Amino acid sequence: MPTSAERLAQSLQTLTALGDEAQRIFTQLYPKSAQEAAQAADQRAARGLSLGPLDGKLVSIKDLLDVAGQVTTAGAAMRRRSAPAAQDAPVVQRLRAAGAVIVGKTNMTEFAFSGVGINPHFGTPGNAANALHIPGGSSSGAGVSVGRGLVDIAIGSDTGGSVRIPAAFNGVTGFKPTQARVSRDGAFALSYTLDALGPLARTVADCAAADATMAGATPQPLPQRSLRGLRIGLPQGLPWTDCSDEVLAQTDNAIAVLQAQGAAFRKLPWQDLMAAPAQLQSEGTLIAAEAAAIHQQALVSARDAFDPRVLSRMDKGRALSAPYYIQLLQQRQQWMAQMDAAMQEVDLLLLPTIAITAPRIAPLLDDDSAFFAANALILRNTSIFNFYDLPAISLPLPRSARSLPVGLMLVGARMQDAHLLALAAAAEQALAQ
Repeated sequence: MPTSAERLAQSLQTLTALGDEAQRIFTQLYPKSAQEAAQAADQRAARGLSLGPLDGKLVSIKDLLDVAGQVTTAGAAMRRRSAPAAQDAPVVQRLRAAGAVIVGKTNMTEFAFSGVGINPHFGTPGNAANALHIPGGSSSGAGVSVGRGLVDIAIGSDTGGSVRIPAAFNGVTGFKPTQARVSRDGAFALSYTLDALGPLARTVADCAAADATMAGATPQPLPQRSLRGLRIGLPQGLPWTDCSDEVLAQTDNAIAVLQAQGAAFRKLPWQDLMAAPAQLQSEGTLIAAEAAAIHQQALVSARDAFDPRVLSRMDKGRALSAPYYIQLLQQRQQWMAQMDAAMQEVDLLLLPTIAITAPRIAPLLDDDSAFFAANALILRNTSIFNFYDLPAISLPLPRSARSLPVGLMLVGARMQDAHLLALAAAAEQALAQ
């Protein structure tokens, strides 16, 4: 089995061979410090020592998390000359302490404000399965870095699906935790109310180990769970509309596999619960309002520096009234209570992560109407569960070499993240057979 240093050398060699594409995946690389961390991990392994399941794992960090001595661009040209971070974000500190090898920072949508993954400043990385297609966002480089095998684990943020979307589009696993479990200190905010930090990886086990580490806990092996008798809910309504035939067929196949393992499926008449997040925010979103507050000075003094598509949504946020925003927060709390009660009926929910497979990049570059239509559909299913603050994971479904990846989303009850991860591992095993 290759050592950590050998795997790092292979990854850096691959990035060199990728040329300009490497710069669209990673905004910064840290070869020297990564080599030192990999060698230290290998020395521990040679002595029979280990800091845990992340020791020697190659990890990328989304470029909205602080790394000491480095500029945090958050995907924005206007931040290229910002002061370097004084210290690592807490999640980065915890990953280093667990022996993770930080390879570099990954590209992202400007200020994390899109599910598509296009960035006019730093370029757009091509999808890991087909470089002509979008990577998904906003953690675009994160999804591609894992999908291409450049790292074992990528750390992203998820405000409306920005971990699960690139995971689904790039054929990997992505986990969004219950928000309060993982510190967001040292992470450039998009929405104080909805931001969460989570991992992307090849396996549920790696996601679980990274999540526990980021949360300040000691990673434990996931307990084995049986699918027999598991109560899986299929929430009816919005998540199933406008889905592509490929996504519906793959999802139906997954349901059949899990059913054959003894899982019990039930269609849930939750049309109102599924529609409420979009309906309540029909005049303006929490994300737009809070992003406008975060960037209020730049929205006046540096308008030309923004991605115009990000600027237009932040301007909508500026136009929202304080009463509307406060009422939206209060309504959200009421609906969250309803969802928490409803989740007692099932062990988890199952639905497509995204309604479609990854569209091509070219048609979305210059056509605003096509871009915004795609963005809305891509974010639709995932954003429901940011609104309700439920833990959710996207699993890659089996596919042929020619087909684009499809993600399957499993959702658990709030603060029952460990339970969801264990069930996701059981589903992962069943789907791989």
